[in-house]
Amino acid sequence: MNLLSLLRAVSLTEGVSFLVLMLVAMPMKYLWGQPLAVKWVGWAHGILFMALGVLLLLAMWRASLPLRTAFIVGVAALLPGGPFFADRLLKRHQESVSG
Repeated sequence: MNLLSLLRAVSLTEGVSFLVLMLVAMPMKYLWGQPLAVKWVGWAHGILFMALGVLLLLAMWRASLPLRTAFIVGVAALLPGGPFFADRLLKRHQESVSG
């Protein structure tokens, strides 16, 4: 798996983890008194978010990812569902790099 494929996979996984955190874990905590759901899903989401940041920097350095694209992907990661829309930019760059 090349760097851009890994970046896309982590981005989408981070997006899923954000949705699970917001739509599953937080209701479990506040409606059903299960705070451990937020703890574990939050940890996983945090690790994926940090990995996304590192991979964005690596992709800018090693895969010529434009700063604008990296910025958009980074901001999209802050929005629920954002990584699914930003994936089109990453896919377009991946296709242009691979030929």
